[in-house]
Amino acid sequence: MIKNIPKTEQTYKKSKPIDHLSSTEAIGLMIQEQKDASLGVYKAIKSIEIATDKIYKHLKSSSKGRLIYAGAGTSGRIGVQDGVELLPTFSWPQKRLDYIIAGGKKAILKSIENAEDDTHQAIDMVLKKSVSSQDVVIALAASGNTPFTCKILEEANKIGALTIGISNNPNGNLLKFADSKIILDTKEEVIAGSTRLKAGTAQKICLNIISSLVMIKMGRVKNGKMSHMLPTNQKLRDRKIRIDNHA
Repeated sequence: MIKNIPKTEQTYKKSKPIDHLSSTEAIGLMIQEQKDASLGVYKAIKSIEIATDKIYKHLKSSSKGRLIYAGAGTSGRIGVQDGVELLPTFSWPQKRLDYIIAGGKKAILKSIENAEDDTHQAIDMVLKKSVSSQDVVIALAASGNTPFTCKILEEANKIGALTIGISNNPNGNLLKFADSKIILDTKEEVIAGSTRLKAGTAQKICLNIISSLVMIKMGRVKNGKMSHMLPTNQKLRDRKIRIDNHA
């Protein structure tokens, strides 16, 4: 019998099994759970604030330090989703942004078998990416115990990078290697273990807040507007004109 199963993997018991509910009931339940995900983030407000301040100061202290997102599966893809928006939204330099994803780039579009358990690949990728003490590594894991992600943060911590651990499990091993710990205690999913649901939503909200606030501190937002955005299409060129005219 497996002991100490994280709540993110346990069976949801607040209602009948979701496949026993009507469509209306199932939709209502999932909406409520998504709302609860945001409350889980709100409860971590202080740790998010501390982590954001540390990230800002660390990135500000050098001209080469990178913001590196690390994770496996859903968590890894959520990290990529947050990171890719920083260039068009804030003109954050591409050379100061990177990703360490279990299974590599292929894993962004498809599941790579056993990738999240491959700690040897984790060590190799930290070396390949030349992670240094100037970098910030944000690692996400719903269970908090993903071997690949834990090893990434452990190695980054040894190197002296600023390490941020985001776990939906208060007892996740990931937190042991984090300079700043963020716990998003979203508990059981309506589909047991499907952390692409509530846990994933909480992670996405958390990263949105962190990256946006870091960019604000970096002076890339003026009067609530995207002052440093890249106008790469007509809609954005029009927006850029409006921003510049009302700066």
